[in-house]
Amino acid sequence: MTPPGAGVPSDKQDLRALIILLSVVFLNIAGFGVVIPLLPFFGQAFDAPAWQIALLFSMFSFGQFLGEPFWGRLSDRVGRRPVLIATIAISALAYIALAFSPNIIFAFVARFAGGFFAGNISTLQGCMADITPPEKRAGRMGVMGSAFSMGFMTGPALGGLLAQPSLGPIGFQLPLFAAAALGLASAAGVFFFVRETRPGTPDVRPRGRQVALREAFAHPVIARILIISFVIVSGFAGIEATYGLWTAAKFGWGPREIGLAFMVIGVIGAFSQGIATGWLVARFGEPRVLIAGLCLMFVGMLVQFSSQVPVQAVLGLAIVGFGQSICFPNLVGLISKATPPDRQGEMLGLNMSNNALARIGGPIYAGQLFSLVSPGAPFALTAILIVPALILAIQVARRMPYVGRTG
Repeated sequence: MTPPGAGVPSDKQDLRALIILLSVVFLNIAGFGVVIPLLPFFGQAFDAPAWQIALLFSMFSFGQFLGEPFWGRLSDRVGRRPVLIATIAISALAYIALAFSPNIIFAFVARFAGGFFAGNISTLQGCMADITPPEKRAGRMGVMGSAFSMGFMTGPALGGLLAQPSLGPIGFQLPLFAAAALGLASAAGVFFFVRETRPGTPDVRPRGRQVALREAFAHPVIARILIISFVIVSGFAGIEATYGLWTAAKFGWGPREIGLAFMVIGVIGAFSQGIATGWLVARFGEPRVLIAGLCLMFVGMLVQFSSQVPVQAVLGLAIVGFGQSICFPNLVGLISKATPPDRQGEMLGLNMSNNALARIGGPIYAGQLFSLVSPGAPFALTAILIVPALILAIQVARRMPYVGRTG
């Protein structure tokens, strides 16, 4: 029997599968996003210092760093569907464990477990690629990125509205239960509506990580892209981890205001990835749009660093959000163009693992800078690090020239 997804599906099957998968992505990321504005105040409820609060963010990313290659390889061997059902459901249960954390150590363990089972993005991307003809994959990945952004827009706003910090740790249980419910709904969506898109191949033996790393860093374009990606992701993750503490100290913000601010980022991300990025790339090419995105991030970090009023802080965050949103699809596109067809999945997976590692380090260094230097120091350092990343992007543009459309 031919497995579902083999060959090119009909337009009706293609559309149905796309809608279901994008709904799963939205629900999954919305559940993750619910927790973002809560963590700084959740940690404070346990009297945790800033570095421990930042570590709550990093523990999730450390779990993803370990889980991503594991689940990706397993999905190649046993199929996408069982891996997605198991990882999404158990990740949702980790939110419930976090809700009942008796202390900060238990919270660390719950965040690590949640991150490990949430390391299924490559499996989701593989499922999307399985149901999409090659000529449509680039556009579909952009739509998938837009679904991520919409989930990230909805989740933080919901978390901020449901949180009750005045009640202590128990005041965060309702939004965490909401995150778990969204995750379980996502798992149910896969169970009832997503058919297997890839038959199991138990004999698959992928190359080791060390071999792929050596090949990537020997490549003049991919090596630079990985470094740029690390700078962007670690910088933005550091801002995510300390933004709540910074705005609370500077403007007296709580979870509601922070959730709304991140909702703005989600709106910007959904627009830029779903609409603006495709138009900009068609006109100017990936390297030039990447350079523009880095320049915007640099300006946005400086705007936030110098903020004296809340409107300026939101404006800076919006500029950073737009810049990083148009950077990410172009990083993926450049890796894809620079990689042979039989190595694309491997190199894109390596980039995702690289991003997970960046999400581990970003909150750690940002938390230390916030505690030991000044609340605005994470913005300043990220702006400084963007400068060499911008130089690398210019070098990539020279190696991969592009002549955009003129009309």
